[in-house]
Amino acid sequence: MSHPHPELTTPPPLADGALRIVALGGLGEVGRNMAVLEHGGRLLVIDCGVLFPEDHQPGVDLILPDFDYIRDRLDDIDAIVLTHGHEDHIGAVPYLLRLRRDIPLVGSQLTLAFVEAKLKEHRIAPLTLAVKEGQTEQLGAFSCEFVAVNHSIPDALAVAVTTSAGTVLHTGDFKMDQLPLDGRITDLRAFARLGEKGVDLFMVDSTNAEVPGFVAQERGIGPVLDQVFAESGKRIIVASFSSHVHRVQQVLDAAAAHGRRVALVGRSMVRNMAIAADLGYLKVPDDVLIDLKRVGDLPDDEIVLMCTGSQGEPMAALSRIANNDHKVSVGPGDTVILASSLIPGNENAVFRVINGLTRLGARVVHSGNAKVHVSGHASAGELLYCYNILRPKNVMPVHGEVRHLVANAALAVQTGVPADRVVLAEDGVVVDLVDGVASVVGAVPCGYVYVDGSSVGEITDAELKDRRILGDEGFISIFAVVSSADGKVLAGPQIHARGFAEQDAVFEEILPDVTRALEESILGGATDTHQLQQVMRRVVGRWVSNRLRRRPMIIPVVVEA
Repeated sequence: MSHPHPELTTPPPLADGALRIVALGGLGEVGRNMAVLEHGGRLLVIDCGVLFPEDHQPGVDLILPDFDYIRDRLDDIDAIVLTHGHEDHIGAVPYLLRLRRDIPLVGSQLTLAFVEAKLKEHRIAPLTLAVKEGQTEQLGAFSCEFVAVNHSIPDALAVAVTTSAGTVLHTGDFKMDQLPLDGRITDLRAFARLGEKGVDLFMVDSTNAEVPGFVAQERGIGPVLDQVFAESGKRIIVASFSSHVHRVQQVLDAAAAHGRRVALVGRSMVRNMAIAADLGYLKVPDDVLIDLKRVGDLPDDEIVLMCTGSQGEPMAALSRIANNDHKVSVGPGDTVILASSLIPGNENAVFRVINGLTRLGARVVHSGNAKVHVSGHASAGELLYCYNILRPKNVMPVHGEVRHLVANAALAVQTGVPADRVVLAEDGVVVDLVDGVASVVGAVPCGYVYVDGSSVGEITDAELKDRRILGDEGFISIFAVVSSADGKVLAGPQIHARGFAEQDAVFEEILPDVTRALEESILGGATDTHQLQQVMRRVVGRWVSNRLRRRPMIIPVVVEA
């Protein structure tokens, strides 16, 4: 995949005094958020996140933004601004810093702490600048004012970027909970002030644009958790994102109220909550947290396990528990709480985990049957408020699938933004802000970059297709030794199949046809072993397709004697 609009050509050189915006991820998908702003020959990066793979991307660990657009201009980057500490906004930072280690990272205290812990594993010591809401910093060619926004992680920030081309307000991920757990609301007064000065381009979170009304308050979850804890007679296992400090806080409070102790399960959960507690974002009640090793010393009705895996990730703790592949086990009477909403594309994986846990006898509480999670993204009602407060001159929906972007664009138009000033762009599409007007001017290649174990960018879509064929259709190897002198098959052909319901004996009926095709090809002048291998592939492939209705991967080997 390059970009979704082949009709768009390479953009022209940026006009003097203009501002260019190129999203390298996050537009048309939920994840790998990254926007590159260009002005006066300098670049500013906003967020640098990862996308998690789906079922049709077997073996892939992470998907990164495509850095090719900026690979030759790394020295032009003034800073990377990080809006908050979720993986889909910070997870790709180590891979970008591998290309240039001294790019300054700018973000809130908690966001930078999460990034620094991640970078430590990659043995990178970053240059950082911690900022707070209300603070303005000149980052090279860009003046950046930071605004408090409420999200499902503490310390989230929007950023207003001002250049001679105008002001761009990028919300990051946000919502408008009026009674947040940490008392830190989205600063609509700052939004109004920026609106009075003039917002030339509003880049706004689209994830919940299809959802009417307002997101429910985080405080509403506490009583539900309290009730679930009261009804549970044995162990409780809660799964959430490893960065969801607010949810962990609510679990700790519920555990303290019901005389339970909490053990954190999973390396990222332990690491992030230790950081949050050290910085004061997580208030741990006395004697509630215990080490996982102590769980066996306590009765079941005094235990809460807080783990990762709420999205059904195969290697996360909860999936392994559901598969009986973890030192933590569940059984009848245990309660499992999935304290997160479904990320689009993860539904099948999550349902597999729920079914696995239910089969083991556990009671599974999730957002489909109890109010144990609220979204971290503004719904339509909140977005309408923002448009009316800001009155932006141009709007560019970001962060969401195409349907989310389109729904957000429609909201902007309803509030009076002219339709021709609402820019619908996807990954790789280039938008220029010139003389106060934002418009699409072209597109740049912006494909998926796959992380597979220690390899980055080496796995291609063609190789993923091979993996899917192996998984879905099976594998056949066929071997033969031929004599180029007399055109005879000296040994074989031998066929070995994997992933077929049929026994290898079923393939014996095709062997005479393979032998005949090889001998005819040699007598016809085919002496190259590659040509003979293709002959075998065609004969076997046609037979398997007609006889078994399968299209397996076929590996032919011909040895010339």
